Amino acid sequence: MTAVDYSVLDNPEASGRSFHPLRGWTDTPPGAVDYGITVDEDTTLSCRFFAVGRDNPTVLFFYGGGENVARYDDIAPLYNRIGANFFVADYRGHGASSGTPSFNAILSDAHAVLDWLVDAMQTLRFTGPLYVMGRSMGRHSAGELAVNAANRINGVIIESGRASLGRPAEGLEPEVIQALEDDYQARFYSISIPALVIHGQWDESAPLADAVDMFNKLETTNKHLEIIPGAGHNDLMYVDTRQYFTAVRGFMSRYAEKR
Repeated sequence: MTAVDYSVLDNPEASGRSFHPLRGWTDTPPGAVDYGITVDEDTTLSCRFFAVGRDNPTVLFFYGGGENVARYDDIAPLYNRIGANFFVADYRGHGASSGTPSFNAILSDAHAVLDWLVDAMQTLRFTGPLYVMGRSMGRHSAGELAVNAANRINGVIIESGRASLGRPAEGLEPEVIQALEDDYQARFYSISIPALVIHGQWDESAPLADAVDMFNKLETTNKHLEIIPGAGHNDLMYVDTRQYFTAVRGFMSRYAEKR
């Protein structure tokens, strides 16, 4: 496969279209622990860990555009209730993180966050399985790890996502966009670890047909599709909380054997 230059996605115009950093931080919720992960000499990512048990599964979560870690203070306990530890990290420039976000930075930073979390789990004697989850824009980070760090995670969950670069590629020459999209899709479809795709029936940002097409083209044979009737792009867990978390819990239980 011909090498594709993804650096064109890091120009200021592309980053401006792709990222809408939400700054802000909150007091540490009861039971949670805050961390800072240094990804280079000038950049530290703000993170929050909601843990319930050393033997429990852990979800490494990458959120969607226009969000930050603090937005998950009320959502993380829902994961805890199904027995999952929940770790969420801010992107550069989001929450309390330093730095400026860019497409390639969120991919490289995903590896740095995974490295740090795996080491921390070993130090703290967490022995449960590890899953990576990406919501909407977070699919880029989750997909990157599912492809290039597959031996370190038990499975990947994609919520409200599709196998497309989307906004980062807008405004480029058509032939450049096509080459980038073709390469991106080939990489994404090569996911071979267990995968769960959760999507809203009426998703207005990422049409359900795109999610179904992505699901069908994933290489893994251990894949599951959960469609939430009546849900859009941002309200899946609220439209049917029980269906959403039953799917997540069932997926984690099915692939809990350590890799």
